[in-house]
Amino acid sequence: MTDGWGYRRPDDDDWTAAQQTPPAVAPPASFWWSDALNDPWRDPHSPVALVPPAERAHAPEPEPLAEPDHTRRRTLWTVAGAAVLAGVLAGVLGGAMGVRFSDDRQTARSILGSTASPPQRAPESLAAVASLLLPSVVTVRVPVDGSVSLGSGFVASADGHIITNDHVVSGSSGVVSVIFDDGTSSPAKVIGSDPESDVAVLQVKRPELHPAMLGDSDAVAVGDAVVAIGSPLALRGTVTAGIVSALDRPIATDAENGTTRYYAAIQTDAAVNHGNSGGPLVDAAGQVVGINAVIKSMAGSEESAGNIGLAFAIPINHARRVAEEIISAGRAHRTVIGAEVEESFRGPAGGVRLGEVTATGPAAEAGLRTGDVVTSFDRRPLSEPTDLIALVRKTAPGEVVEVTYKRGSTSHNAAVTLVADAD
Repeated sequence: MTDGWGYRRPDDDDWTAAQQTPPAVAPPASFWWSDALNDPWRDPHSPVALVPPAERAHAPEPEPLAEPDHTRRRTLWTVAGAAVLAGVLAGVLGGAMGVRFSDDRQTARSILGSTASPPQRAPESLAAVASLLLPSVVTVRVPVDGSVSLGSGFVASADGHIITNDHVVSGSSGVVSVIFDDGTSSPAKVIGSDPESDVAVLQVKRPELHPAMLGDSDAVAVGDAVVAIGSPLALRGTVTAGIVSALDRPIATDAENGTTRYYAAIQTDAAVNHGNSGGPLVDAAGQVVGINAVIKSMAGSEESAGNIGLAFAIPINHARRVAEEIISAGRAHRTVIGAEVEESFRGPAGGVRLGEVTATGPAAEAGLRTGDVVTSFDRRPLSEPTDLIALVRKTAPGEVVEVTYKRGSTSHNAAVTLVADAD
């Protein structure tokens, strides 16, 4: 019998015999038909035999399975390593981006301005002067008839003495107080004042004060840089700057008690307004050379007056002498020459004509007489009676000054030793 593939099936008997007695002859060389008789798909009744595959030569041993704990530890180390690697990569990437963005910002800054370091302020700069003096400057609060008047002042000693103007504290109707630069305040006692020189001294009880350095106003020159510090219009700690415009500018103002104030002032163009009175005028070394006291204005009234670059300060040498006398004796003495002046005299060449000359006074002892015309005082020319009075008040008692005068058409010189008044 043959099938569709041209294969002849043996008879059943022959098949049974062949199963019992295997043929001695080896199967055909073709492996396709070598086991065809035992193919279970060809005959369902044929027995099935599973033949194991031949062993592979040099087959690698399978990797042993790890225990569960080892697997977890390995997994944790793997995760940790991955996290560290991710952090490193993130840091590198972030640094690169930071450098990029920093470069971008640096580029933007370089477009808007220089990247060079700003210069440090010099010790002699105005900023350094202001920072040195501000802790010494105070605002003076004075109760006057139900209201408050404000002025300025500065600490002049470690004992708490504060110098200000007489016109700042005159007319007080209550307790005077001072406000420091840090905003704290203290009550102040009025030790004394001198209306004619417009100087007053207060005192506070307070630790850790910062006294200002006092300079030499006789060493000031026209053109020197100066700083005015105070509380103009109640603006505490205001700093303005200018130069010395003139020296020995004679100032005469009327006091409330009817007396007249006289001093040879330092003129400055630093901005000074109401409230600056009593505050310090400071040189470039940070030393007080004057006390701001008066301004000139084009305004019709004193209340509406404002800065126009004409301000006047009492020279500190004059103010210090008066303040020291107030502290030591309770009052100050005026410096006198021992002669009156004729207010109405106006000579064609200037000068001040003397009225009555005190017989035992300094002028008489130096040889001056009534009617003499004084043309210069300490080498400063005179044109108004105020000039002579202001210069005499500025000079300390006991000093000897050179006076030039005319008697008729003859000019004379005399050395005059000034004295303090006897009052």
